[in-house]
Amino acid sequence: MRSPLPAAFLALVAVLLAGCQSSKTTGFAYNNPTTLTIAAPTAPAPVYSAPPVYSAPPSTAGAPQCSPVPQQPGMLAGRTLPVSRVSDIKLARGEVVLTFDDGPRPGTTPHILDTLDAAGVKATFMMVGQMADAHPQLVRKVASRGHTIGSHSYDHANLKRMSRADALAEIGRGERAIAAALSGTGHGLSPFFRFPYLADTPGLRSAMAQRGTVVIDVDIDSKDYLRTDGTTVMNRTLAELRQRGRGIILFHDIHPRTASMLPGFLNALQSEGFRVVRLVPGGATACGGRTS
Repeated sequence: MRSPLPAAFLALVAVLLAGCQSSKTTGFAYNNPTTLTIAAPTAPAPVYSAPPVYSAPPSTAGAPQCSPVPQQPGMLAGRTLPVSRVSDIKLARGEVVLTFDDGPRPGTTPHILDTLDAAGVKATFMMVGQMADAHPQLVRKVASRGHTIGSHSYDHANLKRMSRADALAEIGRGERAIAAALSGTGHGLSPFFRFPYLADTPGLRSAMAQRGTVVIDVDIDSKDYLRTDGTTVMNRTLAELRQRGRGIILFHDIHPRTASMLPGFLNALQSEGFRVVRLVPGGATACGGRTS
């Protein structure tokens, strides 16, 4: 009898490739929160356990300042912003945060990492637990490149449609999968989380805040999950960014269109004077190290 692993995994990838969107948006692919598993379903963990303490990647030479600094022409990398609660994320005009959901995925995630390296900027990757289980080496690669890793549930379920206990178990399972992939690397999962489909509830947000988990929201949705070309994604995102002047940008590192448009997008940010802010947990120092 054939193992259900390949078919289930391919189904997961197909769903993720279709994109991720707000629960308020309808009529697009990836709006069906059907639970998918790579392996046979298992009973959810009864306790919403805390993820391992975050261990920031080693800082690099010339790390940016923690507080806003005067703009200098041609400088794309901005400050590093320690975040302990949602209210800590205060961006000045011209500052953006790059976030990538749903990965990691072979092919696209490494290409995105290379592009970010070339531009000298850092991002936050909100990973799906199943993808971390399937590609632990990519989880480790993202961390080794100095990026912050947050969680995005285990199998991208719509938590708003689940009981509170089941939703918290799903969140905890995703965290544990990502933490397991990072085990032994010296890096850890940050206490950052994003709701799949951006579908939250006041009760879940309150539970996360009480536990010290920071929900990373979205100011600018690139809508790269729609079946359009990379140029369209770039132009749409830039247009909204120019109007807002700042914000947290939502991308997905599972889409080839996103990987292909990212170099041009970063070039446009630099030419227009924007700076990319790096988010790190509040337990880390401003330049990426640990507090004593």
